[in-house]
Amino acid sequence: MAAGAEETGPARVSETDRIKAFSDGVFAIVITLLVLELRVPEYHKGGLLEGLRHEGASYLAFAVSFAYIGVIWLNHHALLRLIRGTALALNWINLAILFGAVIIPFPTAVLASAFTHGDAADQRAAVALYALAAALMSAPWLAFFAYLHRHPALRAAEVDPDHVRAQRARPLTGLVLYGLSGLLGWFVNPVLGLILIIVMIAYHAVTSEGLRAGPLGRLWGRRRG
Repeated sequence: MAAGAEETGPARVSETDRIKAFSDGVFAIVITLLVLELRVPEYHKGGLLEGLRHEGASYLAFAVSFAYIGVIWLNHHALLRLIRGTALALNWINLAILFGAVIIPFPTAVLASAFTHGDAADQRAAVALYALAAALMSAPWLAFFAYLHRHPALRAAEVDPDHVRAQRARPLTGLVLYGLSGLLGWFVNPVLGLILIIVMIAYHAVTSEGLRAGPLGRLWGRRRG
């Protein structure tokens, strides 16, 4: 174990219980913040149904972001199963992941407002902002897998290095396609950009347990070393 600890450099391997508990608490708060954005619409007597319909974009934005945060939590849960210890650098990377999660309620509120009260220009800006936040969310995941690949002492005993290498394709896909969804929403149509964002959320849901170390993973591993 001493040899493994030396591979992590000056960083000291520690237990993962605190990082798991803290992260779960952050995700719980983010979900709560999303719910707080939902409000009863203003309406005149007999106009409640119409008021609810008018707020439909807010409810859709909430549903998309609730699913998104849920998918991030599932992926994060699977991520922490890959490690048996942590280090200072890995803790900072995890904080960056959590930072990406806690900002989601803001672009969610902007998206709901733009599609409820704004025009096409507002909707383009809102979709681009949401896509930018999602793309930035992908970056620390790429750093996490890269760090874990370089420091095998932190990996759980049953985790194969090829498996870790293969996972780097997922955040890279997120960076590229979330960025593309923002460009699509800005230059072509905001609805199409939003649809691509939803498709990407579904992709990360389906792959929440990780990609198999198949041809794609081996190709990515060869390119990145």
